[in-house]
Amino acid sequence: MVSSLTHEYWTVTSGDLQERRATLEPPAVVASAGDAVKIVVDPADRKQPWIGAGAAITDAAASLIWGSQSPEQRHALLEELFSPDQGGLSVIRIPLGSCEPASQPYYTYDDVPFGLHDASLSLFSLGEGEPGAPDATKDLKYIVPVVQEILSINPAVKIIASPWSAPAWMKNTGSLKQGGHLRFGEWTGNGYDPLQHTFEGVYAHYFAKYIEEMGRYGIPIWAVTVQNEPSNAAPWPAMMWTLQEQADFAHRFLRPVLDQTFPQTRIFINDDSPHCLVRPVREDVTPEQAASIDGLTIHTYSGPYDKFFNATHAYPHWLFGMTERRCMIDETPEDAAHIMSGVIGNWMVRCGGSFIALWNMALDERGLPNMVGATGRRGVVTIDHATGKVKRNLEYYMLRAFGQDVEPGSTVVASSNYTPDGWSGSLGSVGFLAPDGSASAHIYNPTGEPIQAAVTFAGQGAAWQLVEVPAWGTVTVHKSREVLNVSRPRQDEDFELNPAPTDLADDLAPGKTH
Repeated sequence: MVSSLTHEYWTVTSGDLQERRATLEPPAVVASAGDAVKIVVDPADRKQPWIGAGAAITDAAASLIWGSQSPEQRHALLEELFSPDQGGLSVIRIPLGSCEPASQPYYTYDDVPFGLHDASLSLFSLGEGEPGAPDATKDLKYIVPVVQEILSINPAVKIIASPWSAPAWMKNTGSLKQGGHLRFGEWTGNGYDPLQHTFEGVYAHYFAKYIEEMGRYGIPIWAVTVQNEPSNAAPWPAMMWTLQEQADFAHRFLRPVLDQTFPQTRIFINDDSPHCLVRPVREDVTPEQAASIDGLTIHTYSGPYDKFFNATHAYPHWLFGMTERRCMIDETPEDAAHIMSGVIGNWMVRCGGSFIALWNMALDERGLPNMVGATGRRGVVTIDHATGKVKRNLEYYMLRAFGQDVEPGSTVVASSNYTPDGWSGSLGSVGFLAPDGSASAHIYNPTGEPIQAAVTFAGQGAAWQLVEVPAWGTVTVHKSREVLNVSRPRQDEDFELNPAPTDLADDLAPGKTH
């Protein structure tokens, strides 16, 4: 019973970061909630599994962590982020080939001129040189050594790999950029084996070859997505797929190929914002196809967010997760909180999400590096590119609340909610029950004024604990029979931010327009 959980850890983070996971004394237990907003956490009402939280280790992020920081700075940061005794992050997303932002010119692992074929993938390479060496290339330059160090700290981190584009010779356009699509239904090589001699079959083997080669460096790939943002014909590596095409590829090509060598690797589809889920997913993905697919991932750049239910109501065995969203360096506390703590950390988890992977673990004080010259974007942490110093953003504190207070393998449980969408109304909450019986909850305030909450856990009766949730802020509570992780984030280091000029593009907070 929750009443027997004798250790408690309460923290508060305000939207303006005046309070940053500040430790609170456990509130006294009182018999009446009074006028406070009642938050009841019910560990008996169990929902989806909780996998964990983290962010993307892109080439851009890895180049700062590996190239701008000393070994001592780097290890201290990665320990703070990923050690179960500190930040406890447990999920990362990495690009399968180039993405944007990147510090290196765009590449795939099998680049030959358009018109030539490498159906045997004999030229496949993650890069040249030793991982982390100055002359290393492609993934071996930054991504592989950073991920290796993360795994040395927390070997259980789950890695999701997402492609931005197939090699250009596999596409109808012959270009990595501006979309285009796979050469569906075309043959390559000598024969008619669909898993060996179609472009779809060769591309499926490209995934398997990637998983194999990453494994040689001690990097296990937990899951792949078929395509990053398949609706976006962007001026960087990009490729277009409908949801039906993704499901067909996953079922007829990718799953059969992975089953030959990597049957444990999970396959996710969509990997785009909810605007792509225009109708119930069962109308686009057949039950037979769904059996080859492990779930669906979303980005949260644009709504309407409730289109997510077109997926979560589709197939009971599927997992759902959030795989991309960022804020801007000069985002207001209100807007950043609505994006991170409201829509992602509250609404999406409450509505079926099992994991969170934000976009870019790190960017520098300008929002760089990238290949398109876009400034102003922000990572989970900001690293000064000249000194390696670190500042922690609201994204960091949102993720740490999951990593430190919610054990991977927990179950999301029912809890009171008064916000319909994570950014309007009154308090929202999400609750968790860990395998060891410990329980935790995050309580989010989507308004600009403090709100008094009265918190109780089912089974305690009328035993309320009163706590003030600050404007656009979050209070966390963690109760356990065991000694809890009460580690504190390190202090920010001092350096100037220089985001101007910024281009908001599609980086809009909920309820805002250009």
